[in-house]
Amino acid sequence: MRSVLISGGGIAGPALAYWLRRHGFAVTVVERGPGLRPGGQAVDVRGVALDVIERMGLLEPARRVRTRMRGMSVIDPEGKEIERSTEATFSSGRLDSDDIELLREDLVRLVYERTRGDVEYLFGDTLTALDEGGDGVRVDFARAESRTFDLVIGADGLHSTVRRLAFGPEERFVHHLGSYLSVFSADNFLALEDWQVWLRDGDIGFGIMPVRDNTELRVAFGFESGPLSLDADALRRNITERLAALRWEGSRLAEAALRAPDFYCDAMAQIRMDRWSHGRVALLGDAGYCPSPLSGQGTSLALVGAHVLADALAQAPGDHAAAYARYEGRMRDFVALNQSLATENPGGPAAEASVAHAKNALSLDG
Repeated sequence: MRSVLISGGGIAGPALAYWLRRHGFAVTVVERGPGLRPGGQAVDVRGVALDVIERMGLLEPARRVRTRMRGMSVIDPEGKEIERSTEATFSSGRLDSDDIELLREDLVRLVYERTRGDVEYLFGDTLTALDEGGDGVRVDFARAESRTFDLVIGADGLHSTVRRLAFGPEERFVHHLGSYLSVFSADNFLALEDWQVWLRDGDIGFGIMPVRDNTELRVAFGFESGPLSLDADALRRNITERLAALRWEGSRLAEAALRAPDFYCDAMAQIRMDRWSHGRVALLGDAGYCPSPLSGQGTSLALVGAHVLADALAQAPGDHAAAYARYEGRMRDFVALNQSLATENPGGPAAEASVAHAKNALSLDG
C-alpha cells in the first residue's frame, strides 16, 4: 500500500485524504494546530465542487449546517441604510442558488469526521525537512520521529511549509492584491437575525453576519494596504485601531477584535507557480494556487483539486510523475479562470456571468 503524507488539516488536505483512502492509499495528515481550527469566514461550495461533496456523502450534511440569510443591508459610515436586498448577499450571491454557504469550521469538521476512522492525524506538529531519495521522501517533523513516505502533498495554505521546503521562499510565488482581511467572532451585540450588514468607508469596509442560530457574529473587516511587515500581535493592534476609528459601532467592534480567540488577519494574495510538483512532492489548494478570498472560489478549488489529484494518482499507479502531470493538465485552466475572478473586474457588470462560468468550467470525469 502506497503511503502519502498530507500537510494541512483544513479543507483541502482531509478532502484529498478521503479520496486517497478510497483508492487504497495509506494516508497521514499532519496539522500544525492542536486540533481542528475554529473560526474563519463563511465559505461557498459552488458548481462542480457540489458534485465533489455529494460523492463524499456530505451534500445533505452541508445543507443542514448552511447559513440561512434572509438578506442584507448596506449602510453608510453613520450607520444609515442606503441599500438592501432580500434576493442576494455579498457573501453568498443569490439566495435562491443551489450553491451552499457554510462556516469554514463546519465544513472542516464534516470532512474530518468522514476521514478520521481510517486516516492517521498528527495534530500539533509540522514538517521541518524533506529529503527525497529513490524510494520515497524522508520527512523530519518538529515533534514526531522522522518517517519515509512514497509521496508528500502540501495542502497547508497560503504560507505553505511544504512549498517553502520543496520549491523555495514564499516571496517567489506570492502576489499581493493590495488589501488585507481580518475575520473574528463576537457575541451578537447587534441583535441581527439572519441578516447581514455591510459598510464601505473610503479604503476600509466590513461585512457582519449572524451565525449559530443568531447567537454569534462573524465579522469580516478589510482594508486597502500594501504589504505590511507586522507580526500577529501588531496586526491585531492595527485592526483594532482601524475599527475604533469607525463612526458606527467602532468601539464595540474594536473590543470584539481585541478579545476574539479566533482572530485572523492576512494579506489578500494569490499564489502563482509554473508547476505544482517537484519530484514526489505536489501542492494542492491554496498552497499551490490560492485565488484569495476575493474570488469566492478558494474552497471549491480545494475540493475539486483534491478529487482530481487523487483520481490522477489512482489512474497512474506507481508513476507519480505522470499523475502529477495529469493533475496539472486538468486543473491549470480551471485555476486560472477562478483566480481571474479576484483580479479582473471584481464586482463589475460581467462578474456574475464570470462566476457562473468559472464554477462549472471543469468536469470531474474528464
